Amino acid sequence: MKLALCNEVLHPLPFARQCALAASYGYTGLELAPFTLADDPQTLNADAARHYRMTAHSHGLGISSLHWLLVKPDGLSLVIADAAVRQQTLSLLKRLIDFATACGAAVLVHGSPRQRSPLPGQSLADATERLHDALAELAPHAAAAGVVYCLEPLSPAETPVINTVAQAAALVDRIGSPALRTMLDVSAASQAESAPVHQVLARYLASGHIAHVQLNDKNRRGPGQGDTPQQPVLQVLKTAGYTGWMAVEPFDYQGDGPGCAEFSARHVKDIWSALA
Repeated sequence: MKLALCNEVLHPLPFARQCALAASYGYTGLELAPFTLADDPQTLNADAARHYRMTAHSHGLGISSLHWLLVKPDGLSLVIADAAVRQQTLSLLKRLIDFATACGAAVLVHGSPRQRSPLPGQSLADATERLHDALAELAPHAAAAGVVYCLEPLSPAETPVINTVAQAAALVDRIGSPALRTMLDVSAASQAESAPVHQVLARYLASGHIAHVQLNDKNRRGPGQGDTPQQPVLQVLKTAGYTGWMAVEPFDYQGDGPGCAEFSARHVKDIWSALA
């Protein structure tokens, strides 16, 4: 099992301290949110990537992935009519793809609800088509960098653009790049999918669409800190022989960040060890 922790859970602790705590809780990787690493993620470069990679490795951790890609700077959008803003946003994402490669990460997770949601007066169809065009431009860059760029389905409470794995898979299939896939976030899927989450996961793992999984509860706390059953999801992953990363991503830190991270790791590992 490759279990990562989304590092913003331990932010604003220094990165070395984040690594030490994550390793002590039993994680083997960190999923990085660029806004926790630099006030302006546009400044992240290969030297910074080597620093974060070496620091993580010194604690026995890998850098699994990147997520929360467009939190900073303000004003970014992939669906705005302003071509200059779209290009600035695409340029940052290409830079983060290169940064991920230099970190040793295999995956980038594209959630970023505000930056793909329709603007006032814009239709859902137009925003979705502009997102498609942006991902089609990013796919060759991801392929050349040797990483997988995952479009994340998000709950309707966050954005109306791509809420289900089926919608994400359909958009990915239109582009047709092996570097572009989708993923499953248990909390978002619990809110958006009509079928049980583990059934959705099994279907799209089998089809080859899913390249990453984030573990959390429908209530947006850590796995085991609500009523969302984690065992069926983990059973699907184990039965399928899934070799990708599972990342713990709570949004509401029950207790505090370190306490939530420690509890979540223990809960997931206990379930995994008990599975057939």
